[in-house]
Amino acid sequence: MSESSQSSSGSSGAKGVKESFWDPVAGFGVTFRTMFKKVVTEQYPFEKLPTAPRFHGRHQLNRWPDGLEKCIGCELCAWACPADAIYVEGASNSDLEDADGNSQRFSPGERYGRVYQINYLRCILCGLCIEACPTRALTMTNEYELADDNRADLIYEKSDLLAPLLPGMEQPPHPMRLGDDEGDYYRGTTR
Repeated sequence: MSESSQSSSGSSGAKGVKESFWDPVAGFGVTFRTMFKKVVTEQYPFEKLPTAPRFHGRHQLNRWPDGLEKCIGCELCAWACPADAIYVEGASNSDLEDADGNSQRFSPGERYGRVYQINYLRCILCGLCIEACPTRALTMTNEYELADDNRADLIYEKSDLLAPLLPGMEQPPHPMRLGDDEGDYYRGTTR
């Protein structure tokens, strides 16, 4: 018999005793150690704990103080998205008035996001889209309850993503109220 076969057969006998006696005792040791500790159970649907301030939740399209949209339809957020979850179609603003005398301006810039969609079936909530936005039009809220029983409801349209109108805001389209050009908006100077 060679030395290697002797050493392997000798160690297998010792290993068999360890496996048959010590391993189950060690496994039950973990069970006994945790058996008498206080159980930490979160009562999630009934008691909602606050999220961290920098939590990445549902997206929101922000507005200027007069109600115009901050999104300029540049599509940088869609280009930055690694999951290809954002779809943006830009369109040009118009200062011309229609037959009713209303201006067709949705944002202070030359363009606005005519179509804006985020597919939460694909979104990984990484936050790269908000880093790419040059006007801080897109931010992430602390809202985390995004589950639904219908796949179509998880594709959020622009109307679902827009921030609500606060007092003093006017529903677009309307002329610029905070300055003469888009530079006034971005610098925060008013008339």
